[in-house]
Amino acid sequence: MEKASALYEATVAQFHEMAEEMELDAGVVARLGAPQRSLIVTFPVRMGDDGSVRTFYGYRVQHTLTMGPTKGGIRYHPEVTLGEVSALAMMMTWKCGLLGLPYGGAKGGVRCDPRSMDRAELQALTRRYTNEILHMISPERDIPAPDMGTDPQVMAWMMDTYSMQKGFAVPGVVTGKPRIVGGTEGRFEATGRGVVFVLEEAVAREGLTLPASTVAIQGFGNVGSIAGVELAHRGARVVAVSDSSGAVYKRDGLPISELINHRASGRRLAEYSEADHLTNEELLALEVDILIPAALQHQITEDNVHNLRCRVLAEGANAPCTSAAADILEGESDILILPDVLANGGGVTVSYFEWVQDLQSYFWTEEEVNRRLKEILTSAFRRVRETASRRKIPNRRAALMLGIERVAQAKLARGLFP
Repeated sequence: MEKASALYEATVAQFHEMAEEMELDAGVVARLGAPQRSLIVTFPVRMGDDGSVRTFYGYRVQHTLTMGPTKGGIRYHPEVTLGEVSALAMMMTWKCGLLGLPYGGAKGGVRCDPRSMDRAELQALTRRYTNEILHMISPERDIPAPDMGTDPQVMAWMMDTYSMQKGFAVPGVVTGKPRIVGGTEGRFEATGRGVVFVLEEAVAREGLTLPASTVAIQGFGNVGSIAGVELAHRGARVVAVSDSSGAVYKRDGLPISELINHRASGRRLAEYSEADHLTNEELLALEVDILIPAALQHQITEDNVHNLRCRVLAEGANAPCTSAAADILEGESDILILPDVLANGGGVTVSYFEWVQDLQSYFWTEEEVNRRLKEILTSAFRRVRETASRRKIPNRRAALMLGIERVAQAKLARGLFP
């Protein structure tokens, strides 16, 4: 029941489809078709409003440990389920394989609404959840990171809780921390910045340049806002952005920094008065050069996919397209798809850099972080395009094929114990 979810079913079906096309070893398919470890926990937290005790459900899933420790975010959201985190852990495995990172995929989360909780409640929840999954995480075993509803402060609390149990500071147990406790330069911006690095490579192949491009961004959280800043800095005209309250639109381009400050003050985009207002569905249908879905999964479906009028679709979110919508896009449209497994790989890549720096106790400049990030993402993009061209398949299938193939080869190389 907990694992039943449309995202999990679609992710597993996608893997089996790819495995059949690749003619993978049956034993490898059986091992990679389900998570290696899954944990469900329940735990109490005393709430600050009236002192009542509330029980929360938490999860941590490790898809495969073949490549090294597992890596993946922690999300706080009212709809977190075992199925969702299992699917995202599997996706993370393919992403790390594609990018050449020494990790398997993992994911975790707590079913809660962080927006309705104060700082003390969030800290109590985070520390208790960390204690419940303590035996699954370590710098050598599984390294959490921020995701939807979590941030560097949550990672600092997780690191501190783990370190208190060990008796000494262990900064490498999580990534995405504040720099003062072992975080890295460039981590907060990494996912959004990575989307733009991939776009820079991609648009040239479409006869576009970023300074001459129009952009719409669905989702104005960490990924969408940073991508907006980076694109505006490169001269692109960001004409529309949205959050859960709706979208704002300005044909001549939006003031991205002003909108970020508006959101930072606690106000939603629906309260911004210096632009026209649209629904999220209307944003997806805008005629723009670049569309970046950077919100929740499955925002583009078979019901609205035919409304898309962009030239390039860069998937900043995980699985923003349903399987049916992806099939339509790849089979019936001329839109260039930059799949999530490639386009939003900047976060896990810079998390890898942070982990390496923590292990060495030697930290890099932001310039060095960004240079290394761009090298990894542009190399991955070129390998995806070469594979797609050679095999005459869509970018998504090429990216998945490269990621799955690397993990499958590692499984076969290690053999079977005992």
